Amino acid sequence: MSTPNPQQQPYQAPQPAQAPQSAQGPPPPPAAPQAQQPHPAHDFQHRQPQPQQPPQQQYAGGPPAGAAATATATAPPQQQYQPQPQPGPPPGGGYASPIPVTRTHLGHAIVSEWTKIRSVRSTVWTLGVMFVVTVGIGFLTAFALSGTEFVGMPLLAPGLFGLMLGQICVITLGVLVVTSEYGTGMIRTTMTACPKRGRVLIAKSLIFFVLAFVMTTAACSVTALVNSAMLSGQKVPAYAGKVDAFKDSVENGELVASGSQWLGATVGAGLYVALLGLLALAVGALLRHSAGAITTMLGLVLLPLVVSLFMLGETLGKVREVLMEYSPLNGLASLYRIPMSEDQSATGWPLLGILAAVTAATLIAAYALLNRRDV
Repeated sequence: MSTPNPQQQPYQAPQPAQAPQSAQGPPPPPAAPQAQQPHPAHDFQHRQPQPQQPPQQQYAGGPPAGAAATATATAPPQQQYQPQPQPGPPPGGGYASPIPVTRTHLGHAIVSEWTKIRSVRSTVWTLGVMFVVTVGIGFLTAFALSGTEFVGMPLLAPGLFGLMLGQICVITLGVLVVTSEYGTGMIRTTMTACPKRGRVLIAKSLIFFVLAFVMTTAACSVTALVNSAMLSGQKVPAYAGKVDAFKDSVENGELVASGSQWLGATVGAGLYVALLGLLALAVGALLRHSAGAITTMLGLVLLPLVVSLFMLGETLGKVREVLMEYSPLNGLASLYRIPMSEDQSATGWPLLGILAAVTAATLIAAYALLNRRDV
């Protein structure tokens, strides 16, 4: 039997060493535990990148010194924030708009006014009524006068009666081109989009004048063709051929229309009515009220002739002649070779020039006031 070895002792777990107590004070705090090393079997998990956590604000009291050192040693390094460059112009270059900026001109205002005038129903209805009234009344008049007997007026003269009513439609449309925007408040948007107010007035005037001239000339041309087809071949008496009004209207004893008569009854009449409509537009820009501007224009067109008809005294004879001669209706009738004044050879072109001068002066006044007054 073997004897026990005095050097061999049973295994005992190691005990943590205790520092000897000192009489001078309490024992020191225990050392912070070291960070546990990862097990080799889990080494792959520790190699995976960990999501970066935002930096936490340190508590005012602060953790123990050992824990702070361990957390600093194990925390992943923080990347320094670097501002990213923003798209745009370099500093000092000003603001670059993403929308291309184009310098506006009169052409843009004309396109805008054309879009507005053609997209409004009142334009189509007014010009349509003008065309129907002018051609319709002209046809009915020619139909009533058709035959082989001499009717006592030039060949294209019946077209005047329909145009006398059709011109009211053009005058009304000229007023509404301006005053309708003042009535609805749309004029503020127009002037904001185009701060140069004179440009707006010029664009409106050009678009309306061209549109009114084309439509009126077309209606007068159709009426002239109808009159020529239905009234030609009339036998003119010998005495009628000696009258100044029919010197250019008789050929081989039959009623015809000369080139100057065709020009006056088509282009001249269209230009005359278009100028009246443009004058109405200028009056509308001055008054800014639809009813007032339309009433003013109707009085300007009709009142001189109506007043002259009631001046029967001899003392008012000269005033009557002046009102009759320079009335707008007399200028339109003279283009058809049936003047209302004593001068039966009047062609109407001088009165057309006077109307153009009056219209230009009124437009200049409207232009000046538009830049001074508030919208």
